Amino acid sequence: QVQLVESGGGLVQAGGSLRLSCAASGSFLSINAMGWYRQAPGKQRELVAVISSYGSTNYADSVKGRFTISRDNAKKTVYLQMNSLKPEDTAVYYCNAGVVTQRFTTVDYWGQGTQVTVSS
Repeated sequence: QVQLVESGGGLVQAGGSLRLSCAASGSFLSINAMGWYRQAPGKQRELVAVISSYGSTNYADSVKGRFTISRDNAKKTVYLQMNSLKPEDTAVYYCNAGVVTQRFTTVDYWGQGTQVTVSS
């Protein structure tokens, strides 16, 4: 069983910062890409940022220059540093990881989601 446990969400004023964390646990060989997605009420889930196992990153245009994704492979954890937050960043943020199982297959896992609310 693989679990992704997120933390760090909350309520913040516009212009503020939050740092999300997502730790993977369980029995698996390795983790490929890890990423953060978000879903606002009435909208589809969208990619926020992704980081490969080697550290290359990609961001949604809406967060470039404000958000930074990073990972600690030893801790099996991915982070999302969110600065200059805007009310439109309000959403449930989900962690995603491509986990290589002991059967050498890659399975997508999702965290339970953490609420980020930015007040104006």
